[in-house]
Amino acid sequence: MKKFLVVVDMQKDFVDGALGSQEAVAIVPAALKKITQFDGEIFATYDTHFDDYMDTAEGKKLPVPHCIKGTEGWQLNKDIAAALKGKKYTPVEKYTFGSVKLPDLIKKAAGTEEFSVELIGLCTDICVISNALLLKANFPEADIVVDEACCAGVTPEKHNAAVETMKSCQIDII
Repeated sequence: MKKFLVVVDMQKDFVDGALGSQEAVAIVPAALKKITQFDGEIFATYDTHFDDYMDTAEGKKLPVPHCIKGTEGWQLNKDIAAALKGKKYTPVEKYTFGSVKLPDLIKKAAGTEEFSVELIGLCTDICVISNALLLKANFPEADIVVDEACCAGVTPEKHNAAVETMKSCQIDII
């Protein structure tokens, strides 16, 4: 069985930048351990916006410029980038909360083999849950797992609510 790890948006702006939090900083060591010990193929998503961010639907509802392509905030957290450097991984730019390309990339990488997908990253209540639900919808028979110790939400309460919602949707939480 193939194993895939999806590292969701572990970018500077979400860890300790424009939208960073103490909770996000706190999960970096667990995420590093997960990445370095993972034996399988890794996909790393990049929340990706452009200079016109404030004119977008998201920018109007969340008026905090972040993850503008080419800026320091768009880059992966330096420790996460270093851990991924020694691994085979595929970067996946996404322009909204969930990546519509990710299921196709995973399907192509899996070929005809059965597989499981584990997700870690930021933010549990926005991009992690969006990608987990997209993957579950595309692969209803696959094991879709989220390691909550390697995730942080906008707030601890929203993290917990997202975890409960994912459990309700038959996404395994470890």
